[in-house]
Formats: sequence, C-alpha cells, structure tokens
Amino acid sequence: MKLFEPYQSKTLELANRIVMAPMTRSRADNDALAATKLHATYYSQRASAGLIITEGTTISPRATGYIYVPGIYSKPQINGWKLTTDAVHEKGGKIFAQLWHVGRISHPDLINGELPLAPSAINPQFYAYTHQGKEDTVTPKAMTLEDIHQTITDYQQAAVNAMDAGFDGVEVHAANGYLINQFFAKCANIRTDQYGGSIENRSRFLFEILEKVGESISLNKVGVRISPTLTNTFGITTDDETVALYEYICTKLNEYDLAYLHISGFSYDTLDPQTYILNTAKHYRNFYKGNYIINGGFEARSANEAIETGSADLVSFGKPFISNPDLVERFKLNAPLNELDAATIYTRGEKGYTDYPVLELIQ
Repeated sequence: MKLFEPYQSKTLELANRIVMAPMTRSRADNDALAATKLHATYYSQRASAGLIITEGTTISPRATGYIYVPGIYSKPQINGWKLTTDAVHEKGGKIFAQLWHVGRISHPDLINGELPLAPSAINPQFYAYTHQGKEDTVTPKAMTLEDIHQTITDYQQAAVNAMDAGFDGVEVHAANGYLINQFFAKCANIRTDQYGGSIENRSRFLFEILEKVGESISLNKVGVRISPTLTNTFGITTDDETVALYEYICTKLNEYDLAYLHISGFSYDTLDPQTYILNTAKHYRNFYKGNYIINGGFEARSANEAIETGSADLVSFGKPFISNPDLVERFKLNAPLNELDAATIYTRGEKGYTDYPVLELIQ
C-alpha cells in the first residue's frame, strides 16, 4: 500500500504517509503548563507515524482556552517539550508543534480575569473548559492594531521556541473556530480596517503571521491547518464567501514554500465525514500545489485510496492514534484496533493516555 511507502519532497522526508493529527489531551497539569515525561512517553509510543503533530500548544498566556493544555512561551515549557522531541527522535520519528491561539473560545477564568481576544467583540455563544468546569463564553475584546501586532510577534517567538525545543517544524493552527479562523469568518469579524471586510483583508492576519515567522525560521518547516467546511460550531458558520476565501488562501499559500497544508475534516454538519472531506480535499487540491494532508474519519484502506487517487499526499489520523500507539503496525497487519475510552480523552494522568496495549507479535 502506498500509505506505508516513504514520502519525500523538497520540504518533507517521512518514513510513511501516516500522520498523527493534533489532539488536545489536557495532561499539562502543573503550574508551568509544561509538557512532562508523561507527554514524552505518549508521543514516543506513537513515533512510528511518518509525522506527529502535537496537540495545540499555546503561544502566550492570553492564547489559552482549556485547562491543562501545554504552552510554548516560557523556558520551562521549552524544556518540557524537549523531553518529548528527544524521545520521539530517539525512536526515529519526526514531530511538529501545533501553534495555537484560541481567541474568543476562552474565558476570563483561564486568562487572569482578562477578556479573550478576538477580531471583533462578538460572543461565539459557545463554551470553554475552566477549573470550574464548562463555562459559557463571554463577549471578547476586539483586538486593537497593537494587540494584533503583538499576537503576530507571539507566533514568531513561539516558532523560535519550538525549534529551540527540538521540534522538526511547526503547524500554524488556522482551523476549527480559533483565532485565525475567526479573522476569516464574516460571523466573527466585522472589522472595518485592513483586517476586515474583503477576503484579502480577512486573510491578512494569517499571511502576516507566516511572514513574521519566516523572518526567524525557514517556512519549509511550517505547516498550516485550515477547516474550510467547519460550520455551526465554535461560533462559526459558513457564508456566501467562504469557498472563495479558502480558494484565495490555498492559492496564496503557494507563495510561501511551506512544509504542507493540512485540511481538517472536523465538522458536526455531516453524517458522512469521509466523503465530505474527500470532496473538500479534491476541490482545494486544485488551488494548493504543495504537500497536502487531509483528515477526517479515515481508516487504512480509504486513506490509501485517497493517496492513490491523488486526493492527498498524506493522511492524518486522530482518535485511532489515541487508543493505538502502534497504529501504523496494526494497519500494516490489518490487525484489530483497541477500543477508545472516550471518558479519558481529556482527563489527567496515565489512564487512557499511555496505558493502551500494543500488539504482541508471536514469531
């Protein structure tokens, strides 16, 4: 199967075409919000993936939207992530850090009583997970130009920090209703300055982030994740310009010589996510010409078919990697998968994190 073949391009060299998708796991339960030895164990267990993309790691204290998520903005956090990168590299794996700012999908309880930042002061009518439990979102603070420029600089510094921590690259999270996605969407962005209004203006924030990051690290170590079909969740709804906006973004991303573009299939708006993401992937493949990762409900056979037919170069898997640290090996052997314990996805400690069994091969 082509899924198991090495993948090599100008910007990527991977042992196979199976990618571990970014997934929040909420295990950074320490005052520094730093990754720990437990994270190192978790990711190194899954190092047979061609590429690992970490859970979202916050670029600043103000970027946080969930309890116990790790950051990449302080020295203890850099040192904590180095445990993971060393462990993954020792097993021959490659790992990118996902850079994350949740924007308005946060709550003052998580950010020292301050209001969440967003392109406009529009409550997403969603919720955040705080130390008090599930809390309704509030009306955020519309970002000033100073806020925007500082946040762009925060992305740049986070990328530098990630490279200092030993990551092979970074993924800019511009999907799933978070800050960059909020700038894209008319329902979240009613600005009248250079960051609002036209498609070009609503996309500007992403490209200024890439340009700033590119001043410090090579952009061929930078991936971007988008979710063109996300709607009716996280306060985001598609509109009459959504398709044109993502066509513009995908086309313009060709100018940046990126590591890859990652299309998220996350959506609650369809009962058939695989067909949905395949149709989406095929459409935007017409506009983006670089390394192309797709995600959304795949298993080995369907992922291989997507690669064979040219819909993708690589396929990322989320939940199957949670319960199957040896997912690549299980796919190769057509072996049954461990059942996911959904109750432990976001809990603390080893249970449901590093204790899933691997295959014991009988010679």
